Amino acid sequence: MKLGLAAIDSVCERSGRPERKVPSILIAGTNGKGSTAAALSAIAQASGLRAGLYTSPHLISVTERLRIAEEDIGAEELDSALARVFEAADRAPEIPVTYFEALTAAAFLVFADRRLDLAILEVGLGGRFDATNIAPAGLSVVTSISLDHMEDLGPTVASIAREKAGIFRRSRPALVSSPREEALDVFRKVALEVGAQLHELVQEASFELDGPARGPTRFLLQTPVRRYALSTPLPGDHQAANAATAVRAAELLAPDFRIEPDAIVRGVGAVRWPGRLERFTVRGRAVWLDGCHNPEGAASLAAFLRQTALEADLVFGAMADKDVEAMAEALAGAVGEIRLVPVESAARAATPDELRQRMAARLPDARTSPSLAAALEELLSRPGGKSIIVAGSLYLVGEARQLLLGGRLEGTDS
Repeated sequence: MKLGLAAIDSVCERSGRPERKVPSILIAGTNGKGSTAAALSAIAQASGLRAGLYTSPHLISVTERLRIAEEDIGAEELDSALARVFEAADRAPEIPVTYFEALTAAAFLVFADRRLDLAILEVGLGGRFDATNIAPAGLSVVTSISLDHMEDLGPTVASIAREKAGIFRRSRPALVSSPREEALDVFRKVALEVGAQLHELVQEASFELDGPARGPTRFLLQTPVRRYALSTPLPGDHQAANAATAVRAAELLAPDFRIEPDAIVRGVGAVRWPGRLERFTVRGRAVWLDGCHNPEGAASLAAFLRQTALEADLVFGAMADKDVEAMAEALAGAVGEIRLVPVESAARAATPDELRQRMAARLPDARTSPSLAAALEELLSRPGGKSIIVAGSLYLVGEARQLLLGGRLEGTDS
């Protein structure tokens, strides 16, 4: 990982400035940015716009990171774009690029080649120095703000908010959905500094949930434009806030992109964002996948379990640099048996033994398992019908999703 814009800027300059050829939106935040971006993409599709969606990380295939008209692009198209990126980077003087920089530049090329109406870009890390930030965004969106990636973004909510606010643009709207006053103070100051038009969701919109549910999240939303009755397929109260952010973003875009209210309703109802409280059935048991990779995400998962009275055992894995102690605090009392597993696809993952030691104060009965598959087999073999949740790292969720979709656990239905 390398924060900074010099490399991506030089590669795009050599590639003919593809990031400037499609109107773009940047969406940053600690949690909820992917769900918000996916909802906005679905709204664009419902509006008849040819929109591209760029997100990270992927769960199974890297082609998931680029969607056009709600379909993942093919491997050949991505290969072709990456070849052009590497050709540009390898010219003298050579430009060393990271994995994320190469994929971001490839996304710009693909979207420009397709002559899309709109590019929706999820920011990778922070905002100010993220590779996506060379795009001249017509709208900037920042979702929730909490403590994560503090070694790169600073130790406080305020310092993290300032990095996220690095995507604000002069004379352009900036929509922020965090209710935290410490973050809002920063957003207001940065908006004044750069001349951005700040919109605070907590001031401009309110929503009323239609009770907790294990299925779609239904809610009423009031914005400055109108009142909506909405339903998103994504479970959890927090998804109402993400959908509300996408709706308000669509309203801010509406004058330039002909986005009608009925398209907003249909788009929110059609959003696709796997691995976030996604439900499978295995041998008659519910197996949920949730990429709650930081304390705020873990708190949202715990709230969902308590509000819906869902009794579930937990299979958990995380990166070593995450605040797993705070995640254990959030999950304590909300789950039944706990199995700590390795994340095989990530070199920086914590080992099960390390997780057990760090989480012991709040989850003293947690046990380790040698693998994700072993943990699932053990829990599924027990009678009682309790649900199972695979949670923590998105890399672990990707491994679980591949396992389930591949039918490697007997009796799996999606």
